[in-house]
Amino acid sequence: MKHPHIERRPGVCDGEPVIKGTRITVALIAELEQMGKTADEIVALYPHLTHAQVYDALAYHYDNKEEIDRYRQENSEEQVRRKYKGASWMK
Repeated sequence: MKHPHIERRPGVCDGEPVIKGTRITVALIAELEQMGKTADEIVALYPHLTHAQVYDALAYHYDNKEEIDRYRQENSEEQVRRKYKGASWMK
């Protein structure tokens, strides 16, 4: 299935799928939905996004659930803290 509002760009968010022209990942939109945020609330948080972009990101998530859930797990706060443990900026 095509997702006209989703792209991958080398060097942007480690190649994760993002909303075109942004650095907002599909995984972030999926996380916000899981937290109970509606598309209206997500657009209010990120007013440069359209409802079509948010809904396309959610559709991409459901079409590629295992992939996006893997990104969500890899980028969880716990995993990031473990990965960068001891880094000077992690204080």
